[in-house]
Amino acid sequence: MKTITAFIQSDGKPDLTEVELPEGVSIDDLFALLTQHEIDLDDEIEIFIDEADEPLKRKGKDRVPALKRGCRIHVTRCRKVKASVNFTDRTEAEQFAPGVRVRRVKAWAVRVFKLDGNDASEHVLQLCNSTVRPPTDTPLYELTDRRSCAICFDLVPEKRVEG
Repeated sequence: MKTITAFIQSDGKPDLTEVELPEGVSIDDLFALLTQHEIDLDDEIEIFIDEADEPLKRKGKDRVPALKRGCRIHVTRCRKVKASVNFTDRTEAEQFAPGVRVRRVKAWAVRVFKLDGNDASEHVLQLCNSTVRPPTDTPLYELTDRRSCAICFDLVPEKRVEG
């Protein structure tokens, strides 16, 4: 039987857990595997595959959709993450799935604040009240405190060296 490698990212666990899943694994079998890896699956937990907008159903023999090699399985209490972005004198906010990456939030912010291509390429997202600029492939819920399901960014100029 063919297998795929996936990575479990769970609230309360700082590291990724690498697992081998059979191709076509059912939702019930995935939940059993998560329990084997000592992941608490109480009624408040949601499971998302990569950047999926909707969580998996809680039970069923249906195949887990969108599983592919290297995907992330997000186990979180956040059904949505509210991302607020500050730019100049404006703040805009949008709800995203927990697995959505920082780059998607930046693309949304570029549209909302109507930045042209040059301006967009010269700006990055930085966590509010810090100097931390998370990598663009970071899932949003990884940046939350796991309780508020919210994150705040400033859209700031990226320093460039002119030569």
